[in-house]
Amino acid sequence: MAGRIIAIGDIHGCLTALRAVLEACDPRPQDTVVTLGDYIDRGPNSCGALEELIRLAHRCQLVPILGNHDELLLNILAGRRYLLNDWLAFGGAATLASYQCDAPEEIPPAHVEFLKACRPWYESPRHFYVHGSYIARLPLKKQPPEVLRWDAIRDRAPGPHRSRKIAIVGHTSQKNGEVLDLGYLKCIDTCVYGDGWLTAMDVTTDQIWQADKHGNPRQ
Repeated sequence: MAGRIIAIGDIHGCLTALRAVLEACDPRPQDTVVTLGDYIDRGPNSCGALEELIRLAHRCQLVPILGNHDELLLNILAGRRYLLNDWLAFGGAATLASYQCDAPEEIPPAHVEFLKACRPWYESPRHFYVHGSYIARLPLKKQPPEVLRWDAIRDRAPGPHRSRKIAIVGHTSQKNGEVLDLGYLKCIDTCVYGDGWLTAMDVTTDQIWQADKHGNPRQ
């Protein structure tokens, strides 16, 4: 019997919420978990969140998508030091604090390698998964990286994709804590680092598990 496909929205260093939704949905070895990016910044424990995801990869089939916050850190580590102050103001200061270090170069290599291995997009039989947005007329392999990671659907909502698959996206925080469901597109970034929730969703059944940044499940 095929396993479930569970998508998880933007984590933003909220380890307690991540542990709560994982306990609730209980991924098994045959399940695929697609995480939609932005594992770091803003929340209190980016270090712990990445460590939890690395462990999760040994528990199920983990497919991590790269987020714009993750990409920004990787760009700095690749030599674009002029981005450092922007990153620190964008939530990077909280990330460094979680590692108890002063510079991104001090982040453990295993965590950096995890981010480097993240995918730009993923697709399953009925759905595809990106962090930010997409251009409806282009196949996934031709999507511009800046659209996949930086475009917000509140600024420019795309239409249905040419593949006719349902898009599962993050990045555009739904501050009311509710999943945005346009039928052909579902946004599951429900603003856990603020006053919202971390959302995990079984994309086949639409079952949802949510927890706030303190790990409290949504009733």
